[in-house]
Amino acid sequence: MIIETWSEEETYRVGKKIGEQAAPGKVYTLVGDLGVGKTVFTQGAAAGLGIAGPVCSPTFTIVQQYEEGRMPFYHFDVYRICDLAEMDEIGYEEMFYGDGVCLVEWADRIKELLPEHYTAVSIEKDLEKGFDYRRIIIEEM
Repeated sequence: MIIETWSEEETYRVGKKIGEQAAPGKVYTLVGDLGVGKTVFTQGAAAGLGIAGPVCSPTFTIVQQYEEGRMPFYHFDVYRICDLAEMDEIGYEEMFYGDGVCLVEWADRIKELLPEHYTAVSIEKDLEKGFDYRRIIIEEM
């Protein structure tokens, strides 16, 4: 599925719809260049899960856990992962295969650890279509 958005608010709403439809045990991967809107999309997904508080990218902590929504939400940012053993140290398997929803930014860095089935989300810019234009590609893997 390909969705085009023309503003941050639209990108947020696409994420929110994903969060509203998410089921326990679901893993979403999120790939895109710096500044493409991954965090905005994630904030929307969190809102769709019923999380009202602020959601920021956990660049230095690798994972941020939110419990106040309709199910646990695990937001990963694996940009700084240098060795896959770091993922073992934070107990990723418990989160990937648990009762919550996982969203993994920069997931292409940990391909070997992803579950057999997940939903891949990529966000792309096209400056010829405008500064706020985004192409969001969602695929079941």
